[in-house]
Amino acid sequence: MKGTDNQILNVSILGSTGSIGTQALEVIDDLKGIKDIRVTALTGNSNVKLLEEQVRKYKPQTAAAADEKSAAELRLRLADTDTKVVSGEDGLIEAASADKTDMVLSAIVGFAGLVPTMHSIKCGKDIALANKETLVTAGSLFMNAVAENNVRLLPVDSEHCAIFQSMLGGKRAEVSKILLTASGGPFFGRSRGELKSVTKADALKHPNWTMGAKITIDSATLMNKGLEVLEARWLFDVDIEDIEVIVHRESIIHSMVEFCDRSIIAQMSLPSMKHPIQYAFTYPNRLPSPDKPVSFSDLAEMTFYKPDEETFRCLALAKKAGKTGGTMPAIMNAANEAAVAAFLSDKIGFLDIADIVENTMNTFEAKQNPTIEEIIETDREVRTQICQHC
Repeated sequence: MKGTDNQILNVSILGSTGSIGTQALEVIDDLKGIKDIRVTALTGNSNVKLLEEQVRKYKPQTAAAADEKSAAELRLRLADTDTKVVSGEDGLIEAASADKTDMVLSAIVGFAGLVPTMHSIKCGKDIALANKETLVTAGSLFMNAVAENNVRLLPVDSEHCAIFQSMLGGKRAEVSKILLTASGGPFFGRSRGELKSVTKADALKHPNWTMGAKITIDSATLMNKGLEVLEARWLFDVDIEDIEVIVHRESIIHSMVEFCDRSIIAQMSLPSMKHPIQYAFTYPNRLPSPDKPVSFSDLAEMTFYKPDEETFRCLALAKKAGKTGGTMPAIMNAANEAAVAAFLSDKIGFLDIADIVENTMNTFEAKQNPTIEEIIETDREVRTQICQHC
């Protein structure tokens, strides 16, 4: 492969044992000899064995485990290494704020990514953002912190990376509309009646992407696309009404931007999260990738549909939360995370997810202009209430 970038990039990966985190480490391997990327910190879930393997291979200064029990086991496993093992939220913050780190890949699933990512920003670290919930729940505070600390924010969601790249084709003032594509998930075209009996196994069979369980369920309900609408609203400073969701089953076009002259610029590639991860690591340069190229002659067709927001109500609920503002997106997000966890634990049915989100949004009153502390407390209150009933 041709092309080099000799500047060293020191990266902390929050969520290294998850889908995005493991693929990010593969990208680092793919770029070996082309770009020097060094891992300064890794944080994982309860998969201690995998985190140990990652630490031994990439030799970070710090490794953060999910809890102290996991950390104690990891310390024993890594006693012959120089890596410092920490745990819990304090450990995540330490990993996210390491002195030598240039960029933090925020890939922790859900609301748990908010606090450590905000600490990264305040420490002046560039952010490769794969955790959409940080912007969903605290968009204004998050973007203000990015501006105040003069850090670079690069989206890693495939759709937002596509929008970011497409926007390079014009000026921000020339943007007319964002066209946010969605695969439609495993239940595209089904009626509400047909969804009553779907199982967890059915919902986890995504047609195009291999992802973690939570985001895969969100894709099945279209909540993931709702979260992405709110993420795009903050990342690109556009009104929710100017973000149009389009179901594109083939997942070749990852999103598009329409400009005021009605020109539309799209970013296309085969479905692979390695592309947006690599783009964040190498921006503003493009370096060779082992990903397969698109063969347009082999594509039978590319299709586009309007999403069914009556059957898949989570998309509409997310938009409603975004328009209400204040703590309502945090209320909506906490309700969804709790409901998805209940569904994955076989405590509720698939259609109950949207019902729980809607009922929770109707129960809690939104506070406008919340602080981070108020957002965290709102998240806690919502989860507590739902857990009492699931």
